[in-house]
Amino acid sequence: MDKKRTKRLGNKYLILAVIGIIVFNCKNDEQKSEVKEEIAKVEPPREVFEFGFKLNDYIVKRDTIRKGDSFGQILERNKIGYPKIFHIAEKAKDTFDIRRLQIGKPYTLLFSKDSLQLPELFIYQPSKEDYVVIHFKDTIHAYKRKKPITYVEKTLTGVITSSISETLDAQGISPVLTNKLADEIYAWTIDFNRLQKGDRFKVIYTDKYIDDTIYGGVHDVKAAYFEHNNEPFYAFRFTTDSVKGIVDYFSEEAKNLRRAFLKSPIPFGRISSRYNLKRRIAYYGYKVRPHKGTDFAAPVGTPIRATANGTVTESTRRGGNGNYVKIRHNATYETQYLHMSRRKAKVGQFVKQGDVIGLVGMTGNTGGPHVCYRFWKNGRQVDPFREKLPEAKPMAEELKAKYLEFIKPVKYQLDNIFFEPERPTEEELGKPTIKQAAS
Repeated sequence: MDKKRTKRLGNKYLILAVIGIIVFNCKNDEQKSEVKEEIAKVEPPREVFEFGFKLNDYIVKRDTIRKGDSFGQILERNKIGYPKIFHIAEKAKDTFDIRRLQIGKPYTLLFSKDSLQLPELFIYQPSKEDYVVIHFKDTIHAYKRKKPITYVEKTLTGVITSSISETLDAQGISPVLTNKLADEIYAWTIDFNRLQKGDRFKVIYTDKYIDDTIYGGVHDVKAAYFEHNNEPFYAFRFTTDSVKGIVDYFSEEAKNLRRAFLKSPIPFGRISSRYNLKRRIAYYGYKVRPHKGTDFAAPVGTPIRATANGTVTESTRRGGNGNYVKIRHNATYETQYLHMSRRKAKVGQFVKQGDVIGLVGMTGNTGGPHVCYRFWKNGRQVDPFREKLPEAKPMAEELKAKYLEFIKPVKYQLDNIFFEPERPTEEELGKPTIKQAAS
């Protein structure tokens, strides 16, 4: 009896064990199928749009124009015959001259995704913003477009340690901003070759982005504040003529920052020798040898700019002056630029303020590369840094009230950009501190 009972119990346990194994295997199979389903799940491709086309619908080939490339050769390499190439060129010529492809500029070909995989569109980019589309799938047509542009307003501060370019470079800021501050805004009021350690500045400017991702550089400067030798210089961008698109920079008192003359004939450099009528040189036995110019030291090849509008009266090479250019600006003022490596202005030519008239060199009597800048007033050489030079055309009276109202919020924004060590406390801002709020 006991043996039979034991046998029955053994069979029951065996059956339960078998059922357990089956259930376990089923669960494992379900888990494996779930895992397989997760692995097999594929995200749909992201839709990509550019030039007004959904690129997912095409085979995309990108390249740049190389030496020897022509529109015809590019299309021929991509299965388009010359009869059709000629027809495409004829149809497109009113929109774009295909002979004007420039080496290094990018182009894109869009191919069909069928078995033939023939090109349907040629897209050429003469600049980051502009592009030309030549469509030749069924009917041939061409058109020009611009990529969408976004402008982003930004602010920055800086303290001069050696030069403004080094200060901005350390912050990863585009050198274009340096040039705008030095050449467009403060070129008449601050000599950037004579900045002092501790001079500081604040800027509100706009960066440009193409297609929201491609950095297009500094667009413009809205306002700036420069503290030079403890003297403040405000600058606000203002449109004085919307029809002609005339834009200029003015002080907080509506004074035009422009002057008739630039402070320096070179963008950056240092003054190596000043105007000095009592100069003595050891080489000449300490005899008085007047220096009637101001020397700006700079590397050979640095552009030399006309400091004001005028007509070139001399462009030649002579004695110790070496290569030089002389400009008459009006009945009162003349300027001269000596020791050029190369002259880039001709006699009789009218040049505008900022135009490049030559390159820094070492021609004539000189111990190193520099430009000797000489300044005449009523036929007599004078020191331009001691002269009260004429200002540019002032703002029209009827615009002053509008301007002063316009800059109020901008100046408030500029004044509330703080240099890091000077950031005010909550108490100074009139806000309750954490301790005050708790009590």
